[in-house]
Amino acid sequence: MEWYLTVMKKYAVFSGRARRKEYWMFVLCNLGIALVLSLLGQLIGLKEQIANLYSLVVLLPSLAVGVRRLHDTDRCGWWLLINLIPVVGTLVFLYFMVCEGEAGPNRFGEDPKAGLSAAATF
Repeated sequence: MEWYLTVMKKYAVFSGRARRKEYWMFVLCNLGIALVLSLLGQLIGLKEQIANLYSLVVLLPSLAVGVRRLHDTDRCGWWLLINLIPVVGTLVFLYFMVCEGEAGPNRFGEDPKAGLSAAATF
């Protein structure tokens, strides 16, 4: 849940970089919350309305963490639009998201892993 809250604190921050773990833990938590809200909506008779409202609330943080993840692989955020191409675009985007980030600083900022490894040695 820590990774989810980290992304929510950076609600609309499109600059910088995001590690794979940050991105995928956010996606996993999002999926879980959306499923629970969908089931809850079914039980109380609101169908998908609660899950749709939640999806609208997390739309901007989802886009922001996706752009930061692309920055970590040294790609500009506009690559997010590749999802508009059916099937192939989604597969290419998925590949970008599972690729390891570029080691060291790149044009989008410092390596997010570098700060963690330095902190772990103390």
